[in-house]
Amino acid sequence: MGNAHTPPQPPRDEPDVGGQPAQEPDLIKKIVSQHNKDKVNDNTQTGAFPVVGKRKAKAKGKVKRLSTSSRSLKARLGTGVLIAVLCALLAYGYVIQINNKDLTYETMSETELTRLISESNTQVQRLEQRKAELTRQLNSLEEAADKEAQAAQIAKENEEASGILSGRLPAHGKGIVVRITQGTKAPIDASTMFNLIEELRNGGAEVIAINNVRVVTSTYVSESDNGLICDGKLLEAPYVVKAIGDPSNLQNAVNLAGGVGSRLTVKYGATVTTEVSDDVNITQTQLVERYKFAKIVE
Repeated sequence: MGNAHTPPQPPRDEPDVGGQPAQEPDLIKKIVSQHNKDKVNDNTQTGAFPVVGKRKAKAKGKVKRLSTSSRSLKARLGTGVLIAVLCALLAYGYVIQINNKDLTYETMSETELTRLISESNTQVQRLEQRKAELTRQLNSLEEAADKEAQAAQIAKENEEASGILSGRLPAHGKGIVVRITQGTKAPIDASTMFNLIEELRNGGAEVIAINNVRVVTSTYVSESDNGLICDGKLLEAPYVVKAIGDPSNLQNAVNLAGGVGSRLTVKYGATVTTEVSDDVNITQTQLVERYKFAKIVE
């Protein structure tokens, strides 16, 4: 704080001997000197400038002074009030912003809204492109899965069909069961039994078995002193022939007049019975033949 300047006291009027005031030149010099001092004090660079109070003549001759500390206190009070008002305004604006979240788009300018719509459209287009790409991939996977499933199904069916035809797999289905007793007139020869197999095949038999032998494309029937031989296995009477296929066609193939069934009865004196069944089970199988010369064409 600067040094407060104490205003000079007015000079007392001293009467001279004759009752007249003191000489005026001395009083004027004092006033000019004091005025110069006041100018110097006013130009002094301090944190707070000294305040020189004006002298006012009052009835009692007292002079009012406003001290620097009073001015500083008022300035501080004013600054505090201003800061408090600014804080209140800031809090009010924050509350208004929170309460008006739903009005964000309403307060945006036309340019900002246009930019926001453009960005949204771009994002929608990218999402649509991604969706289309994923859909194509899904369709490709489904098609591939369907193709693999179809190929697996076809392979399984072919395997089953080839397994049944080759005699590797057992089979069951509609068909007939033919029972032939030993001939009373003559032993049944190999050619007659082979003709029975051929007649059943011509009647649509898909799977055939004689006793415990599965009949395949390479099956043969021969004769021995002990009886008939089928694929190296001895056949003993009564002969049981199972055939899977259309029952009526197979039955007609055996019982046809002048056919193999009649010849077995008339020529050999055998008894031939045919039974139709909805579930003929053929459990006999053949080992897969290993071919030496035949190869699959690639």
